[in-house]
Amino acid sequence: MGRLFSLEEMKRERETLRREGRKLVFTNGVFDILHRGHCEYLAEARNLGDALIVGLNSDTSVRRLKGESKPIVPEEDRAAVLSALNAVDYVVIFGEDTPIILISELLPDVLIKGGDYALDDIVGRKEVESSGGSVLTIPLTEGRSSTNIIATVIERYCKHGH
Repeated sequence: MGRLFSLEEMKRERETLRREGRKLVFTNGVFDILHRGHCEYLAEARNLGDALIVGLNSDTSVRRLKGESKPIVPEEDRAAVLSALNAVDYVVIFGEDTPIILISELLPDVLIKGGDYALDDIVGRKEVESSGGSVLTIPLTEGRSSTNIIATVIERYCKHGH
């Protein structure tokens, strides 16, 4: 898992990217059960710059935000799967409820969230824009979500006695 970085390691990497004039794109999320929508979203985000960092919610933060039944997939596995994607250059796991510390420390050139977010609700927008960066949303792939996948599994395999 050579793409998993601590915040301190990522700060050093960020300085290298700046010196090289490379544009850093940042997004974050849980990425619990990786699906087509995630892959398309991450590929589109990566196309907006020279490198993509994914801030990944830790298991502890996911439980605080979404309840004890989540995440389905542990953080080490979610990080490994994200790291295997061509679109993802760096993964940093964070334990806070929001990625504000990561964003404030790294000040990416582009901050991305899914189209289900209003620009005014995107954590880190003020910090990124005040440092000269931009904040954008990417439309989500219709009908693709971890929640839908879980519901399908329950419907097909639990209710029908499989």
